[in-house]
Formats: sequence, structure tokens, C-alpha cells
Amino acid sequence: MSKSINAIIASVTRRIQERSHDSRQAYLDNIEKLAARGKQRAHLSCGNLAHGIAACNASEKRAILDFTKVNLGIVTSYNDMVSAHQPYVDYPDQIKAALWKLGHTAQVAGGVPAMCDGITQGNPGMELSLYSRDLIAQSTALSLSHNTFDGTLLLSVCDKIAPGQLMGALAFGHMPAAFVPTGPMATGISNDEKVSIRQKYVAGELDKAALLDMECKAYHSPGTCTFYGTANSNQLVLEAMGLMLPGSAFIAPTDPLRQYLTQKTAIHIASLSTSNYSPKALAHVLDEKSVVNGLVALLASGGSTNHSIHLLAVARVAGWCVTWDDLNALSEITPLLVKMYPNGEADINAFQSAGGVPTLLRTLSKRGLIWMDANPVYGSMKDYLTSPYLDKEGQLAFAPAKPTADISVIASDDHCFSEQGGLKLLSGNLGRGVMKVSAVALEHRYVKAPARVFNSQYDVETAYQQGLLNEDVVIVVRYNGPAANGMPELHKLMPILGNLMKKGLNVALVTDGRLSGASGKVPAVIHMTPEAKHGGLLAKLQDGDEIEVDGCNGVVRVTTDIESREVVCLDMTNEYIGYGRELFGIFRQNISSAEEGATVF
Repeated sequence: MSKSINAIIASVTRRIQERSHDSRQAYLDNIEKLAARGKQRAHLSCGNLAHGIAACNASEKRAILDFTKVNLGIVTSYNDMVSAHQPYVDYPDQIKAALWKLGHTAQVAGGVPAMCDGITQGNPGMELSLYSRDLIAQSTALSLSHNTFDGTLLLSVCDKIAPGQLMGALAFGHMPAAFVPTGPMATGISNDEKVSIRQKYVAGELDKAALLDMECKAYHSPGTCTFYGTANSNQLVLEAMGLMLPGSAFIAPTDPLRQYLTQKTAIHIASLSTSNYSPKALAHVLDEKSVVNGLVALLASGGSTNHSIHLLAVARVAGWCVTWDDLNALSEITPLLVKMYPNGEADINAFQSAGGVPTLLRTLSKRGLIWMDANPVYGSMKDYLTSPYLDKEGQLAFAPAKPTADISVIASDDHCFSEQGGLKLLSGNLGRGVMKVSAVALEHRYVKAPARVFNSQYDVETAYQQGLLNEDVVIVVRYNGPAANGMPELHKLMPILGNLMKKGLNVALVTDGRLSGASGKVPAVIHMTPEAKHGGLLAKLQDGDEIEVDGCNGVVRVTTDIESREVVCLDMTNEYIGYGRELFGIFRQNISSAEEGATVF
């Protein structure tokens, strides 16, 4: 039985509504103008239509030219390099076959880039990663701009790709839309073993062959990586927001159920698309309650810090003004209900076995922490408290979600792993930043120590290798914000700082860069804003300045008086050339702060 909504959640939702009144209305006014035109392809000229169906067979041409039939636009992120997206190779054929039985059609409207942070980490390509989200949004909008479609199917899973596709689809929010996931790969080696081997390699105790062998065992087949990083956070949050079928996020690519869910999604969106402006159009599904439900699910699951950027950017495209203060207020009253790496030992497959998203939503509903009157794309929120299965006749069916099957992974109805959600807003004279407290032990959340100031993660690595990091320290890595160099993820730092902590040192990180979903046990204040490139106080810090990081009380500050110092300006011109970086100057010049979604829109 669902409880009435928590008073703080109601208050945060109301504040979002009030501050967003004008921007949300402007968005809806624009969407309603598109809807008022009726069937979009009916307004195309004969030449337009002929171009749009030229490659179709005769039967498909007749169906698309019959305006009583539905034609869905597929926006795909397929490539065969990114494991989570490789299974999309045959999704268009599956979708078209399912729709054709009903006389409807689908076309691949376009493809979007799908880069993998796991491949680009520590390389120049990572500096394009965050920018790719807005590029993907533009690519999605361009794909749909042919105006030959009645609904949208979004094929994406990973880090920047899914948020980007959602942002682009919102520009066509008069149409129904849904995500069609692929699911995770099978579990390889344990997360503890991964961390141990990485730390030993950094310490010089293992060679590169041993490291590569481990990594290939961890990432070994089609499907999403199994740790709870940004990709899997995407899927959990999108399901909680009602943007895919119930229980569909983490069904494995090899599970027969996966194909049934793909077909069901296509048929369902087609059924909604027969109406010109369905109550289930994307603009209506992504309401303020959907946004808050996504934020709560993120916090309760200890999800990726990247969503303190991405969800804000997505919300703004739909006219919703969400702030880090909203996120922090929700985190104060949202308990941590899930233990997955880096918050625990379990991976995404263990989470799915314990009940997955439906069990988590069931628990949140019982605690009055999600809006049960939100408007998901499929049915009602009660349907999202059910799990899919194949019945005895081999047909897709849904059963009520059960209590957790593993209390070490998903908390029981009367228990939690922490009274507070996964993220914490820290602020002080250095600015504002975010800490993933769910992964940090309570005794490590407070550090007061001298600063060591670096302008790149590679400089930290060099200092470590030279034995220069041998005392309590707050590592500062600046000039890694959105405007400086695209806010790359600083994963080279985690094994290093983890090793320092193993030696008994008090260590923290303060940076205007990112660490995504795998920030681990190190107390890391990330996404600092204002960033150094824009004159943030980080740009005045020097080695030896005393910095206080308090993840319990939400404080990050320098206790040394540095106000009178000049800002250290860093010439990064040489870092803007090569590996395609020279093509993204317009992003560096126009991107907003992390707290505003790090977006050019």
C-alpha cells in the first residue's frame, strides 16, 4: 500500500513548479503549436514524401502514404564497438516486424554518436565526452526533423547518449516516445578484484599484462558494463521516470524476454501514436513528478554523480528549472536503499536478481517517496511496481513486484543502508560541488589538510610515482571544468588516492572535473562551480593552503586567506588542438556551469 507523498518531496516539487512556471509554459506552447498541425507527414509535398519512402518496399510505401497508419522514427546509437550498444544491430528489424503485423511501419530516422568513456578515459577523446551529450541531442532533433513520424523509439543506454537522445526527443515532445534498452552483460570478475588489481598496478606490484587480463575478464561481451556507473544509472532513472516499459531496464541481451519487451514497446508507442496529441506524449510524460521520481530513484540507489548534471539539463529542455539545492533537499530525506559497486560489492545483475527497479520502486512507494500519480508512458505508476515474465504460453506478462530477494543488495521495507541518499551538496568560499557520500565511509567524510594543487590528473600521477604524496592532503585538480576542457572524468586519480588511504593518510579530492558513477571510497568534491576557467577561487589556490572538506555538514572551504591573490590563468591553447578537439571550440565558449547542466542550450 502506497503512503501519501513525503512532505519534503511535495515541497521540492512545488518549488520546481513555481520557479518553472514561465519556462514550462513556453515549452508547452511551442509543443502545442507542433501538435496543432496534425499528422506531420500530411503537410509534406509529394517530392518530400517520395524522398522519404524511396528506399522502402512497395508495401511499406503504401502504409506510410496511408495517413491512418503509424510510422515510428527510430533513433539508434548502434555501433559494434560499445558493448552496451552492439545488441542494437538487429533491433530495427525486430521493431519493423512487430509493427508490420498491425499494418504500421518504422524507419531508422537517424543514428547518433555513441562514444564510451571507458575507452576514452585518460585520453584526449574524453575531453569531448560531455560535449557529445548536446551533440547527440542535436543529432536526435535532426533525425526527427524530417517530420515523417508519429512517435519515437530511442535506442541508447550509456553515459551521455541516453540523456542526449531524451533532450533531442523533447524538441518533438508532441509525439509519444520511449527508450528501448539492451540490458547488462553477464557478471565477469568481482568488483573487489577489479579495484585490487588496479591499485596494485598503480603501485607497481603487477605488470600491464595482468591488468589487461583482468580488464578483459571484467568487460567481456555485449551488454552494459555491470558496475553501477552512469550507464546503469541512466537505465534505472529512465525506468523510474516512466520512459520505458516496467521492469525492462536490466533484462540481459541474451534473455528471450528481451525481444518480447522490444516488440511490446514498439507496439505500445504505435498505439499511442494514432492520436494526434496523446496524453502520453513525451511532453506530458516528462512532468515535474516524473523529474522528481527520477531524482529520488537516483539518490535511493546511490547512482552516478553525472546525473547531478544530466538530469538538470534534461529538465531544462522540458522547461523545468531544477537546482542542486533541490537535489540536496531530496537527498536529506531519501534513504539509501541499494548497495551496488561502488557503494557495495554487488553488481547490476545481483540488483536485478534481488528484484531490480520494480522492487526498488515498490519500496519507495511504500515509504511515500515517489509520486504514484505521475504519468508514465505505459499505463500508470502502479504498473511500474510489476515485473515482466513469459507465461506458460510464452506470452509477455507482468506480475506484482516482490519484496527484496537479497537484503544485502536492496533493503527490506523497514530497513535502509543509510538515512541519507547517495549525493551531498557541499558549499563554502571555494564554491559549490557534489560528493557521492554513499560510497564514502563515515570516518572518511571529514578531511582538513594542506592542499596540493594540480592542473591535470597526469600531474597527480607523476607526483605519486615520484613519492611526493606521503602525508595528509587535499588534492586539488583544477582547470578541468566544462569550459576549460570539457570536464573529463578523472579516473586515473582513484587508484592513486585509494592507495594513499590504504597507507592510513587522510585524503580528499576537490576538482571542477568529473568522476561519474565510479568515484569510490575517496571523499571527492567534484563539479566545483564556479570553475577555475571562469575565475573560481580554485584558480587562486597554492600548495600548502589549508582546505576543509566536510561531507557530513556540506562544507568545502579554504581556511587560508587567499582573497587578495591574483587568479592563476592557465594557457590551454595547445590542448584544444588535435583529436578533433579543435572542432568543439563553440562548446567551450558557450557551455553553462555544471550546476546549470553544463549545456550549450
